[in-house]
Amino acid sequence: MNYPWFLVAAGGGVGAVARYLLQQYVQGRWPLAWPVGTGAVNALGCLLAGLLLGLFERYALGAPWRLLFITGVCGGFTTFSAFALENVALLRSGQVALAALYAGGSVAVGMLLAAAGYWLTRG
Repeated sequence: MNYPWFLVAAGGGVGAVARYLLQQYVQGRWPLAWPVGTGAVNALGCLLAGLLLGLFERYALGAPWRLLFITGVCGGFTTFSAFALENVALLRSGQVALAALYAGGSVAVGMLLAAAGYWLTRG
């Protein structure tokens, strides 16, 4: 493919729209002080990235598929920058313990789900 950036851009657009819709739905359904919408998107994005990586390795799918789905869709879907800004907001509002719990919990859950997705698809 002469234009790999096109695959990343196309996937990123799909992922960004999916992130927005899911984040709004979850946050509206469970309106907590904790940014549960972003947390849900990050956890699901980590699981999806792990599943895709495992599938691509298992079935020897090439770089264009990785660019489209992992770099593009998953990159557009996950919200790590929003996660960081929400932690800063929690800290600025004096909720230090909640910020620490959210940051640590998100990283731990994300890593566990990415590993689970990878191992589930490795066969």
